[in-house]
Amino acid sequence: MFKRIMVPVDLAHSDKQQRALQCGADIAKLYGAPVVYVGVTAETPGSLGHNPAEYNERLTAFAAAQGESNGIDTSAKTELSHDPTSDLDDILLRAIDDTGADLVVMASHIPGLTDYIWPSNGGKVAAHAKVSVMVVRD
Repeated sequence: MFKRIMVPVDLAHSDKQQRALQCGADIAKLYGAPVVYVGVTAETPGSLGHNPAEYNERLTAFAAAQGESNGIDTSAKTELSHDPTSDLDDILLRAIDDTGADLVVMASHIPGLTDYIWPSNGGKVAAHAKVSVMVVRD
């Protein structure tokens, strides 16, 4: 049913995305679909790398570890942004087309008061994507 699954990941908070990561892996196993882990980073130095190449190395290693531990085919795609916080939704929507994904599995938090003012990333991606989106609450 699904041919390629995209799982957005925040490497700084991957421990809080375990349910979504496992859900994506389980669906990948069920359908024999590869998973592409998409990470968004700035071009400036950060806690996950001094430059985009270092960040990409970490994301690629993360994807490989997920593939090995879950027995699935994985890859990584690093997206660059001047401001990942404000650009994240648009970048993820573009990455869906770039990766050829027909399913997005992404983590989201339980809605709070601010979500009525600023929608969550999962909510915006689900509302605007042309493919199926599964939002997994952690």
